Amino acid sequence: MKRFTAAVAAVLVLSACGGTGGGDQKVADAPGDKDKVTLTVWSGFADKELAALDSALDGFHQLHPNITIKSQGSQDDDKISQAVRGGTAPDVAISSNANALGQYCKTGAFQDLKGYLDRDKVDLSIFPQAVRDYTEHDNVRCAMPLLADAYGLYYNKKLFAEAGITAPPKTMTELAADAKKLTKFNADGSIKVAGFVPTLGFYNNRVDVWAPQFGAEWQNSSGKSSLSTSPGWTNLFQWQKQLTDFYTEKKLTAFTAAAGQKYSPDNAFQTGQIAMMFDGEFRTGFVDSEAPNLSYGTAPLPVSDDRTDKYGGSDVGGNIIGIPKGAKQAGAAWELIKYLATETKPLVSLANGLKNLPTTTDALKSPDLKFTGTLAPFIDIFTNPNSSSLPTTPNGAAYLKTTLDFAVKWQTGGVPDLKKGLQDADQQIDDDLALQK
Repeated sequence: MKRFTAAVAAVLVLSACGGTGGGDQKVADAPGDKDKVTLTVWSGFADKELAALDSALDGFHQLHPNITIKSQGSQDDDKISQAVRGGTAPDVAISSNANALGQYCKTGAFQDLKGYLDRDKVDLSIFPQAVRDYTEHDNVRCAMPLLADAYGLYYNKKLFAEAGITAPPKTMTELAADAKKLTKFNADGSIKVAGFVPTLGFYNNRVDVWAPQFGAEWQNSSGKSSLSTSPGWTNLFQWQKQLTDFYTEKKLTAFTAAAGQKYSPDNAFQTGQIAMMFDGEFRTGFVDSEAPNLSYGTAPLPVSDDRTDKYGGSDVGGNIIGIPKGAKQAGAAWELIKYLATETKPLVSLANGLKNLPTTTDALKSPDLKFTGTLAPFIDIFTNPNSSSLPTTPNGAAYLKTTLDFAVKWQTGGVPDLKKGLQDADQQIDDDLALQK
């Protein structure tokens, strides 16, 4: 799953790793069949997710019995970066934040994989374009993809039927109109059921998820921040403000404060308190296990009214896997990475276990992939040519944090002039980026 907070944390740590990406990276040989090797693998997974990964790792061990794998979960970007700095890096690191890729590559915290890819003639066209985009920075590929997330609209079928709505909205105008029909207020005027919560920062209402649906571009052709010059951003914030005004910011604040946590059984969509929300394919696993009686559907995210030809796509991101600087068994590490990232069987096994999208075209077409029912639309969303990924930058997710900070001020009335506020955010993003360069 994409977790924004950890990506931001990585921004604060990785700059201390030193070094630069690219250049001539030594290519380590794979161990011989009689060479006993132990690989350390770090990931952010825990519980059932870690068990799914360990099952895939067991498959590799069966093929290479001389390579023993020591898997350690609950390791985030901070811990990975600290280990690199301290000279105690694992052999393989799995990050759940593709947003950190740019800094991993630039600092050399993850090794450049070009030599391995060239030597083994790995065909990168097996990955959809959006996936290739978020695993490369400034012509340096320091990680491979390992499962992905795409985003869609979740909607409550029972509430839709009660409101007389027969199909999920395809445009933002339709979404706002449906949200108003679906909303129910208590006798005291507070929100009982929210048709759609327009509060950015709530659950997976993230700026990176919303931006593509409005055609809001992050950078111009010169690599400068374009919040104030790309019309999509103005449209996004104006649409958000209009729907916020329908509820009032005060009532939304009270409603979201009382709502269950995003990844808890009392998530407000799962309890029927929210009729529609944006979320990733992984949400289906939570709903099906924690709210099995909920009648719900999934569909592509709506788009702004001027982008109906772009309907069907979304922001795409996911897990990345690489060889950290200082890895003691780089040759064996690459063999494991190549196995997990390019082989259909382990990818499908992981995808089924984690309810995340596999990241090769062959795995997406595999008859063993159990993406049916509410999961099925996410295959189409992920492979839609209108799906895209975030730009990679040397300071990771810093621009996302700046944009979200602005969004919070905007939606709470702290930005009197939208254009000026966007210009100021642009300046901060460009200044932060210049420091990295």
